[in-house]
This record gives sequence, C-alpha cells and structure tokens, in this order.
Amino acid sequence: MPKISKAKILILATDGFEQSELDVPREKLKAVAQLVHVAAPKDRKQKDSIIGWEKKDWGKPVKVDVELSEASTALYDAIVLPGGQMNPDTLRRNPDALKLIKAFLAEGKVVAAICHAPWLLIEANAVRGRKATSFDSIKTDMLNAGAQWLDEPVVADEGIVTSRNPGDLEAFVAKIIEEIEEGKHDRAVLAA
Repeated sequence: MPKISKAKILILATDGFEQSELDVPREKLKAVAQLVHVAAPKDRKQKDSIIGWEKKDWGKPVKVDVELSEASTALYDAIVLPGGQMNPDTLRRNPDALKLIKAFLAEGKVVAAICHAPWLLIEANAVRGRKATSFDSIKTDMLNAGAQWLDEPVVADEGIVTSRNPGDLEAFVAKIIEEIEEGKHDRAVLAA
C-alpha cells in the first residue's frame, strides 16, 4: 500500500472549472502528497493557466503544469476531475482527455470526479453497474449510464471516487487519500 506522502496526483481541467473543486483538492493534496500537477488541453484562453468559475462570474487563474497531450499515467497514482458545468462538458468532447481517463481506469488507479465531472466517467463507460454520486442535476444521466446513484457526500467503488458538490470537498479529498493508500484497484474494465 503506497503512502500518500509518496503519491503523485494529476488534476485534469480546462477553463470553466468550479473554482473550489480544483483549488481545495489541489491545496489539501499538495499538503500531503509528493506531487500534484494540473493538466489542461492546449485550446484555452491563456497559455500558462486555466480560469475557474466562481459563483456567477469568472474566478481565478490556476497555473497549468503539464499539457494534456504530454500527460500519461506513468508518473501518476491518481487523477482528479473537478466539476462545474463548462469544464467537464468541454473535456468529454476531447479525445485525449477521455483516452487519459480510460488509461487511469484500465490501470486500476484512483479516478475521482466531483459535481458534473462524472459526465467524464459516463463518457469513459466507467459508471455502469457501479455505485456513484454526482451533482443532482445529472442524476438521470448517471442512472441512464447504468450507475447505482446514491445521494451521499462521497461514494467509492473500486477506486472510482465521486462526490456531489463543493459542500462535499472535505469528504471527497479524504476518500481520495484513503483510496490511494489502498493501492491499485482490480476492477473490470467495461467495454465501450
């Protein structure tokens, strides 16, 4: 079982992420993990950062450490997917983002998604037959994709961690840490 102090974690996002859903996990995980990087695709407003959405307006920029096209599972133990509406809706149409998420899933590494980010898990065919949660407005999407949807702050099923909203961030981060320390997860990879 790897210790969180040795863990390397990738956060995948693009412009329009929910500010707190990237900032809180990044800061809390940086405090305990060996490495936390933010990855983003090239097609964004600024070259060196992505910008969040906070309440009813654009939030603060966050430095990008690695381009999505250069990110791989080789360096990382887990991937974290912040929500917001714009961010996962954009990423679920990005073949490189889906390829990377599917690779983390296939390798049994921790995949964590909050709020609307389970849309990415739906696109990766990762929720069928699994317990999961999400922001309540995409509950029907989750159910239609075959998830056993639960209205709980955090749900983990074979290393796939999901949470509902910013109010669940403490539980979300704690479960990510717990799942990383459990090690690789032997889970069936579902055919697309």
